[in-house]
Amino acid sequence: MRLKMKKILNIALASVLMIGVSTSCEEFLEAPAKSTLDESKIFSVYALAKSAVDGIKEPMGQTNSYRGRFLPWYGMNTDIEWNNSSSNADDNYDLVKYSAQPDNDQMNTTNNAWAMMYTGIERANLCIRGLRAYGDIENDPEMAHLLGEALTLRAVYYADLVKSWGDVPASFEPITPETIYLPRSSRDVIYKQLLADLEEAATLVPWPNETSNTATVERVNKAFVKGLRARLALAAGGYSQYGDGVRLSNDPELARADMYAIALQECKDVIESGTAQLESSFEDLWRNFSNDQIEAGRESLWEIPFADGRGRWMFTFAVRHESIDKYTGQARGGQGGPVPHMFYDYDAADTRRDVTCVPYRWKDVSPATDVAQQELTGINEWMFGKYRYEWKSRYVTASNDDGTNYMYMRYAEILLMAAEAAYELEGADAAKPYLKEIRKRAFNSTDWATKVDAYIDGLSGTAVFDAIVEEHKLEFCGEMLRKQALIRWNLLGTKLAEAKAKMYDLRSRSGDYSDVSSILYYRLAADNETLEFYGLERGETDDKSAEYSDNMSWADPGELEDDKVEGLYVGNPDANQYWPIWQVFIDGSNGMLTNELLN
Repeated sequence: MRLKMKKILNIALASVLMIGVSTSCEEFLEAPAKSTLDESKIFSVYALAKSAVDGIKEPMGQTNSYRGRFLPWYGMNTDIEWNNSSSNADDNYDLVKYSAQPDNDQMNTTNNAWAMMYTGIERANLCIRGLRAYGDIENDPEMAHLLGEALTLRAVYYADLVKSWGDVPASFEPITPETIYLPRSSRDVIYKQLLADLEEAATLVPWPNETSNTATVERVNKAFVKGLRARLALAAGGYSQYGDGVRLSNDPELARADMYAIALQECKDVIESGTAQLESSFEDLWRNFSNDQIEAGRESLWEIPFADGRGRWMFTFAVRHESIDKYTGQARGGQGGPVPHMFYDYDAADTRRDVTCVPYRWKDVSPATDVAQQELTGINEWMFGKYRYEWKSRYVTASNDDGTNYMYMRYAEILLMAAEAAYELEGADAAKPYLKEIRKRAFNSTDWATKVDAYIDGLSGTAVFDAIVEEHKLEFCGEMLRKQALIRWNLLGTKLAEAKAKMYDLRSRSGDYSDVSSILYYRLAADNETLEFYGLERGETDDKSAEYSDNMSWADPGELEDDKVEGLYVGNPDANQYWPIWQVFIDGSNGMLTNELLN
């Protein structure tokens, strides 16, 4: 089942007024007036109420919302992933280089992600009010699920607002003339509300596959609700940038130990429920994702559901195809990729490496459409191999959209959050079983004795936390989760500086990269489609020019130039953890909004 991204007519009982900018109902909802369609009629009938709750997600599919602005830009440029063109000097790339300005030409529009998130929140507020009043929640489990879903979707919007902008206006009731203009609220206040909302939602929604309504990951289920609550608790109990610097919250209700206790219990609940699991292999996980597998009870916990004519995940991040070919009718992908040293930071036996880090694109074969052929990209432009048009059974033909969902959370994150919280509360040994489960999937069983048991058992003290940070890196490269994690660990600036240093070492083949080759030999395989390499692995430094038809300068200063390395970030990451509120919303806020974070 796919959510069709269309105008939702059921839920607008008044004009939707965005926080800081007044907007007519015609622009977003094209809705009838309140007298035409009353709340009591909508929220007492399941089909109508479900349509209204589905409508909460509709703003995500708008071009300047999650689809075309938020997902392509938030989370890029960390110690593991970057925009492949971020050394360019224009507003697009300022968004990822920690130097965005309020008048950014990609974001400074009234229909931007900020506006769309608040549109979704207003729809959620209307649904929550209507369902509480007319949904017979106590006696109707399906209506209860809708209320839990509305609470959770509102939390998703606020979670993304807070991680992107820090302190934002908080509106947990439908807008009135008195609440059109609101100032920034402390993220601490918002976190507390979301934690309470998700605690309630978990009592209302079923586990994956407990009912037909949770048979796919396009509907909210209890495992996701608990996972999202754990993620928010870790963020609330972690570090972030306030007006007076990067620190923990001063709110005693968000004490670090209390937040980590919430996270650990929620993760344990999901794990013990048995309603989600790791895919048997890392490659199968991403083959299934690329091929639109949405069955619940597997690794994916919840996905933003895009119809075939919406969604730009593959369009943005898949291995690039330079032309239409046998695998895709859409010549796109490759906007971002792993940072150049990432391939070499994996153990060579780690099965995640070759799935995640791809050193090729698919060349221009136009006008032919029945062939495809790989070509080398170079050490400064890796591709995210998790996302591949060639793994789809559905042939994408749209010019801009590919219809691929966004996997918002998966079970591996539950395990790593459990490891982090257990380490904090119960000590290093308590974290180890969760780490072992992640690494067992990453390595073949013949390697478990050394790569899993001996490695994990040999860790003690803070080395276990370091291993959690490292495992997070190896597991989630290309999923845009790293930035928020680094922020809560107070490691954002440190790890970004470390990434730059690694790139300089890589190009000079020094330090940890002294055994990387300066030349990569390659040739077309017998299938006349894929490439074969020598010199990609560590220690492959022999002259193979007689055996391979082509070669390329690889780990070399000329292939990874200063401006490319320095383009990872130009502003101080720890002083620019958040985007500024865009100028159009400042100007339309009746003086209520500024770009000053709260202390």
